[in-house]
Amino acid sequence: MNPYFNEGWLAILVLVPLMGMAITAKAQAPGKAPAAGGDTPAFLLPALPYAQDALEPHLSARTLGVHYGKHHQAYVDNLNKLTAGAKMAGLPLEAIIRQTAGKSDQAGLFNNAAQVWNHTFFWKSMKPDGGGAPTGKLAERIHAAFGSFDAFKTAFTEAAMAQFGSGWAWLVQEGDTLKIVKTSNADTPLAHGQTALLACDVWEHAYYLDYQNRRKDFVQAFLDHLANWDFAASQVE
Repeated sequence: MNPYFNEGWLAILVLVPLMGMAITAKAQAPGKAPAAGGDTPAFLLPALPYAQDALEPHLSARTLGVHYGKHHQAYVDNLNKLTAGAKMAGLPLEAIIRQTAGKSDQAGLFNNAAQVWNHTFFWKSMKPDGGGAPTGKLAERIHAAFGSFDAFKTAFTEAAMAQFGSGWAWLVQEGDTLKIVKTSNADTPLAHGQTALLACDVWEHAYYLDYQNRRKDFVQAFLDHLANWDFAASQVE
């Protein structure tokens, strides 16, 4: 063997490429896609809790792909632009929403932050083979607040239909009481001291490719086949 090519040199030749592979793998880890310039953005698009086709036939992969991959992503991108170099870039999303709510000079920041939060909550409010009726403590609370689950469904659908233009229908907890509320555009229960339990997005981009102008059919499909009552129950305080 060449005396200048011993086991130590062999180890170096093997380890250096492996170290390079490890560094590359770490840089490409899921959810850590670098922004322009190599810096990680303050806010990232959260992963969906299911595959994009998992809610079919009640919500198509096409609708979910556009809604999540374009609309939700755009809110995340705008939020990163608006907070770049600002103190709020280091704050949790909820803190940004609370600090900007109702301030006209920070409407753009509030709208994008709230829409990032609202959409993330909406994805969690649905699941494959969802719908039906809740059980346990949440079922008892709904019965106490609305008289019956059927009465709740009627009231929730009416709120979703009564929201003129873009917005949201929510089941929320306020103190010890459950309520149904509707909010316009990016407004969110988080800005009003309420605890969100379940959300239905009634912006047209949430359903138009599948239901066109039949918002009521979408809301009924949400309640009957998509609503994630396990998630809603986990939010009850």
